[in-house]
Amino acid sequence: MKLICLIDNAVHPHSNFWGEHGLAFLVESEEGRVLFDTGASGAVLMHNLEMAHIAPGAISALALSHAHSDHTGGVPELLERRPGLPIYGHSDLLRGRFSQRGGEMRTRGLPLASEILRQRADLRLSEEAQEILPGIWTTGEIAERAEPEGRSAHHFVRQGDGGWVPDPYRDDMALILECPQGLVLVCGCCHAGLLNTLAHVRRAFGQDPMAVVGGMHLVSADDLHLRRLVEVLRRLGPPALYPNHCTGQMAYVALAQAFGDAVSPCSAGTTLEF
Repeated sequence: MKLICLIDNAVHPHSNFWGEHGLAFLVESEEGRVLFDTGASGAVLMHNLEMAHIAPGAISALALSHAHSDHTGGVPELLERRPGLPIYGHSDLLRGRFSQRGGEMRTRGLPLASEILRQRADLRLSEEAQEILPGIWTTGEIAERAEPEGRSAHHFVRQGDGGWVPDPYRDDMALILECPQGLVLVCGCCHAGLLNTLAHVRRAFGQDPMAVVGGMHLVSADDLHLRRLVEVLRRLGPPALYPNHCTGQMAYVALAQAFGDAVSPCSAGTTLEF
């Protein structure tokens, strides 16, 4: 398995990749290529695919970690270049998402209406884990959340009566790569919470991951949360950690101080092989 970070807030030194506030990974295996999220814009996605020497037509499937636009903004451009693309995600993915800023509600979800998306793509949405290609899985819904979640006070959804409630992030999922050495967990934004996601992986896949890659949404985690996370990760080995996107600098420093060389950055242009 090869994992390329296509889009991140930061860019790998000396790379020709572009950066933006968003996330996208490309998973390459002998069976094909899976794109995980699309970043915030089609322009950056297409440029970075070109830098990685990947044609949109060579992508076997797209998996979406959740609906927020910094992960789905490249979907319209991608479907222009690769119509009929299978898209994997949670069954709640098409629900409208909003962000409250300055007293105003702004759209924060998928950039295409659900009817148009159904016409242009092959939607494969489920609460259950799905195997996209051999050895490449969605985690399914992370329903049990005993530990802190990766929440934002700005995120809302509409209720049936038209009122606003905090986004429950039911659509938040991750990817699992089954590698010879063990499992690799690839996170999009971890709104369900990294500790909850790790516990879900153990229940659903029978083992703990040997590596955790991607956005861990620890940007607002307090000291107590970070100490608890370090404690759990230490019991797990720790796994190799490649944080990016919404992890946050304080959390990155806390992890690096605790685990040293087991922690590495994962900016756009980074390639990992398992």
